[in-house]
Amino acid sequence: MPVKKYKSMTPGRRFSTVSTFEEITKDSPEKSLIKTLNKTGGRNSNGRVTAKYRGGGHKRKYRVIDFKRDKDNIPAKVAAIEYDPNRGARIALLHYKDGEKRYIIAPVGLKVDDVIMSGDKPEIITGNTLPLKNIPLGITIHNIELRQGRGAQIVRGAGCGAVLMAREGSSAHVRLPSGEIRLIPVACRATIGQVGNAEHSSISLGKAGRTRWLGIRPRTRAVAMNPVDHPMGGGEGKTSGGRHPCSEKGIPAKGFKTRVKSKSRKYIIKPRKK
Repeated sequence: MPVKKYKSMTPGRRFSTVSTFEEITKDSPEKSLIKTLNKTGGRNSNGRVTAKYRGGGHKRKYRVIDFKRDKDNIPAKVAAIEYDPNRGARIALLHYKDGEKRYIIAPVGLKVDDVIMSGDKPEIITGNTLPLKNIPLGITIHNIELRQGRGAQIVRGAGCGAVLMAREGSSAHVRLPSGEIRLIPVACRATIGQVGNAEHSSISLGKAGRTRWLGIRPRTRAVAMNPVDHPMGGGEGKTSGGRHPCSEKGIPAKGFKTRVKSKSRKYIIKPRKK
């Protein structure tokens, strides 16, 4: 998917780039597969702000994505490739042979009128979903489950792809996009191929207003705050904080590992890239 750059007619256009949307074949979403998406402004159920600098943005409808792919051995025809405002990847509308419609994340190379399937032993082609125990080694995969039947939880972002490295007993060795090699049960399912729209990460928003359209509000620098508002605030004149960079709650921001080791260490064979 190419990225289009505009002529610098205005300061806002000078550095902005956009997708050409060449692969999009349908403008409006399937009405039976959308839900209302209410804005939270970063607030939890008690009304307290738990995620700062969120609010505003354009209205959206949530597209219900089928991450489980549990309609086994029923062929589905790709009816359209659509834009999804809730994620970087494109989505594909499937028409199953029994009449049901579902959305999936569109992998690279999936086109309209392609026929895909999920199950234990479908053909090894882009878009098909099957257990890790039935996928050949060295194949690029995405939408990977961590627990059988729970649905895809990892490798779902635009341009992401993991590689099935090996199988050992009831576990498979999967190299994730971060470089980490992780153990995943062989009964868990994955989809063949790489997530589409890989150029999403190279798009430049170009102006502050476009960031506000996404619901991201301006961020105040910590060193510009008062001591009552942030550990790095205060000081006579302009200071660099007077201490190591940290969050509002005092958690170090550089080099401090926040992953809970007791939960994931036993599943990690090789840590992610430094």
